[in-house]
Amino acid sequence: MTTLYLTEPRSVVQKDGETLIVKIPANKESGSGAQSDARSVRIPLLKISQVVVLGDSTVTTPALLALLDQNADVCFCNFWGKFQGRLAPQVSKNVFVRTAQFRCHEEYRRRVALAARFVRGKLHNQRTLLLRSNRGLNDPEIENWAATIRSMIDEVDRLIIEEDGPPNPSRPQEKSALGILQGMEGAAASAFFSGFGRLLKQEMGFGKRIRRPPTDPVNSLLSFGYVLLMNNVLSAVGIVGFDPYVGFLHSEGYGKPALALDLMEEMRTPVVDSVVLTVVNKQILRPEHFENQFGACQLTTQGRKLFLQQFEARLNTEIQHPEFGYKASYRRCLELQARLLAKYLTGEVPVYRPFQVR
Repeated sequence: MTTLYLTEPRSVVQKDGETLIVKIPANKESGSGAQSDARSVRIPLLKISQVVVLGDSTVTTPALLALLDQNADVCFCNFWGKFQGRLAPQVSKNVFVRTAQFRCHEEYRRRVALAARFVRGKLHNQRTLLLRSNRGLNDPEIENWAATIRSMIDEVDRLIIEEDGPPNPSRPQEKSALGILQGMEGAAASAFFSGFGRLLKQEMGFGKRIRRPPTDPVNSLLSFGYVLLMNNVLSAVGIVGFDPYVGFLHSEGYGKPALALDLMEEMRTPVVDSVVLTVVNKQILRPEHFENQFGACQLTTQGRKLFLQQFEARLNTEIQHPEFGYKASYRRCLELQARLLAKYLTGEVPVYRPFQVR
């Protein structure tokens, strides 16, 4: 299964039997260096798990219905990759998963313990990436940032033990533990991106994580990659039967997919951060693949295609799942983590174990 990305302006997707035909118009814009003739691409329907529309492409109604019929969702983003909306199959009939999700959300101590495990997985993977990438560099600064994250992991572990244990009257009052946890996550993120910047082999103006808007190529790649990852996590959450707007680590908000953001935390580094490091250090993407629009740094059309190729290759990479022990692609691991969470919430397994790379 794979994701179909519609990046060519004014493309049209039509259904023809058991295939989709993507009709791409001619591009005769002079001076762009990207002139091309009109062409059509035929893709078997069964191979598509998701469609991401980037810009002003069109998906016809028969094609949409065929995609929904096989539980493939369609995500709409603007030309620069900002998420705008999503067309998804009908909600799963497994109401027991959602009621268990709502109960855990209301049980504050259980919610904190679960949120801490999401953070624990994220911090572990950040530290692992720094240490692995530093093997050939032996940079003491990176070692120090990794040690900082290690200390944060120890703090998170203590919080998990406290919340899983019997009630303690001396423990911080309700509503404070989650804030403490979010503070730990923020401190660890600052340490991680400080070390991450020292791993980059191209000078692209990266100093720290800047989100809205990204002002340099590396931040632009990170933001774009996280949007793509969230789309995939949203699909996994929907397949399992969760309500994506009721989370545990992230606070609820109107239109905010809190649960998808929760599950996404532990997958950010193995998927997106790793891809960004690869495309920068192997010079797959260079400064000419970016442009500035109203103070925001964005990928060009060609740059976006190159990044999407690497992102899809990463999602389709198979690894040995750290919990189940068998091989699965990163794309499959997103769904496995959602299913593991569902089993924990419904009482089928005693604990939720985050995705932690080895």
